[in-house]
Amino acid sequence: MSLAHLAALPQNRDMDKLIPRVREVLSTTPVRWEALAGSIQLELLRRRPTPDDWSALECLQHILDTEIAAFGVRLAAFMDGRDLTAFDPDAADFRPELTSDPSTLAARFAEARARNLAALAAVVSSDLARTANHPEYGRVTLHEMLNEWVGHDLMHTVQAERALMQPFVVGSGKWRGTFADHDAEALG
Repeated sequence: MSLAHLAALPQNRDMDKLIPRVREVLSTTPVRWEALAGSIQLELLRRRPTPDDWSALECLQHILDTEIAAFGVRLAAFMDGRDLTAFDPDAADFRPELTSDPSTLAARFAEARARNLAALAAVVSSDLARTANHPEYGRVTLHEMLNEWVGHDLMHTVQAERALMQPFVVGSGKWRGTFADHDAEALG
């Protein structure tokens, strides 16, 4: 690791906080998805905000795919001292059997996340400086990957919730302008 790369890493006290914060956030996502999948009608879960945007159900499928084929695999690679492999979200070789039942997808995601959180429990602060080569980004650290994992998780959960809110935004009448930053139809 170069001196410049070491200087770019957060201070040790921040690194000591990272693992518990990652665990906190990552442990909430399955609960949120199980609640959404078990409470919301399939029609709304499948509704795309625009033809080019993902539906909430597509977001759930994607985070399940990445949980199985990207993040758990990457964590193991860092811990084993191996380089990372590319993740192609369109590849069919890792996808679980597709289902139209959102509760089944949410349960599969919860199971995969539980396995990955168990693996994450073995990570200690000194592991955050571990490096691996990524085929697209070059040399990366476990610290960076854990931050990316949480960001990815939250991004696609927010994306799903944004998709779910669209019919309500459109139907909110004079209040619609309060949703300007989230109004997919108005944003075009």
